Amino acid sequence: MASSAKRIDIVNGPMIPNIIRFSLPLIATGMLQLLYNAADNIVVGQFDGQTALAAVGSTGSLINLIVNICMGLAVGSSVAVAQDYGAGNKDGVHQTIHTSVLVSMIGGLVVALVGFFFSGTFLRWMGSPENVLPLSTLYLKIYFLGTPASMIYNFCASMLRAVGDTKRPLYFLTISGLINVLLNLLFVIVFHMGVAGVALATIISQYVSMIMVLVYMHKLDDCCHLDFRKLKMYRNKMMKIIQVGIPAGLQGSVFSISNVVIQSSINSFGSVVMSGNTAAGQLEGFVYTAMNALYQAALTFTGQHVGAGNIHKLHRVMLSCAAIVLVIGLVMGIGMYAVGEPLLKIYLPIEANPATEEAMQTNMENLKAIEYGMVRLMYVMLPYFLCGMMEVMVGCQRGMGMSVTPMITSMLGACGIRIFWIYTFFTWYRSLPMLYISYPISWFITTAVHTLNYFRAHHKTKKLYQKEHPESAIA
Repeated sequence: MASSAKRIDIVNGPMIPNIIRFSLPLIATGMLQLLYNAADNIVVGQFDGQTALAAVGSTGSLINLIVNICMGLAVGSSVAVAQDYGAGNKDGVHQTIHTSVLVSMIGGLVVALVGFFFSGTFLRWMGSPENVLPLSTLYLKIYFLGTPASMIYNFCASMLRAVGDTKRPLYFLTISGLINVLLNLLFVIVFHMGVAGVALATIISQYVSMIMVLVYMHKLDDCCHLDFRKLKMYRNKMMKIIQVGIPAGLQGSVFSISNVVIQSSINSFGSVVMSGNTAAGQLEGFVYTAMNALYQAALTFTGQHVGAGNIHKLHRVMLSCAAIVLVIGLVMGIGMYAVGEPLLKIYLPIEANPATEEAMQTNMENLKAIEYGMVRLMYVMLPYFLCGMMEVMVGCQRGMGMSVTPMITSMLGACGIRIFWIYTFFTWYRSLPMLYISYPISWFITTAVHTLNYFRAHHKTKKLYQKEHPESAIA
């Protein structure tokens, strides 16, 4: 039987050291997930050209839009597990796990069918250029066949993290990530399969990670044990998952809608700008995933402390996560911009001595794409710490079981401001800087509102706990 001894004692252990121990494997896991996409983009950019890179990169915002509702439910599962685990409710953890795995299977299948049959239609709505559209559609059709595996893995990984186990998902993703890179090289360089090859490599690796996490959870001998014969929708657990997960998924989807609108605006500048934007977006992803680990920490630590009745520790959770994410955002954001040009050249290679006219033309296009990529990095990377602060505040509220208010705030704040900006200021002064500056403006305003909402949520949680436990005294 698998052992659970390596889980972090979130409720009783030291706060900041435990947050760091919890977050580091999450950061590494997120980096590996990004390396999936980076491997796709680097291999296809190096061996299949700039158009193929634009085709793969332009699909990201659409993929996020389609899968985010179901992935929001994974957040709901994580909160439900964390609160029950913190309260010592083993039956509750068991029921949530079996409900969640069944939900992930059904959701993954639905998303796969929708994505496979409507990929081309969605891309046309986004205004993808005709020279990119066929390759983008092919990539998406294959990619969505792996959605069930991705969904199941992410649900299971989120529940393992909710009980303090962030290392196992890292181990599984390390193995599947190596498989993804090796298959990328095989399918693209040896078999010349282009974007189809990178998509196929991705979904094979996703199914490998899914199998590993399911086998591991099946072998556990505690409340996290997964018994496939007991998969069932427990009504009370499903309602808890929906209560937190649907608003989280809607928020993610609305974010994706704003990003789709921005991607459509970027597409209007042509494939060279698209490829530069894609490469810069890949670099940003490494900083975001490091900051997002603190969102996961805020959600899990808050959830377990609420379950355990440690309401007096919630401010310490928030302040600790906010301080760590501030440091990560500033150091990594400024550092990424400082070395942005050589990193962009990994995705957009420049030949030292081009031998043909076609190679010279590619060099010129890649140099221009790098220039556009640096514009994005300047406007997004330098103030990126604001995005991390915003995520931490959302994580703390969701950990308390409150998900509607952060959803509304994000919809009206971050997303609404961006869409308003695009149809006003960007329309009046059409340029890439005017487009990209919508990001830091929306982060600043939304973070301020989320911070006020956090204190309201804390007060409400404290009052509710005192009502349910009148014998307790919370400072």
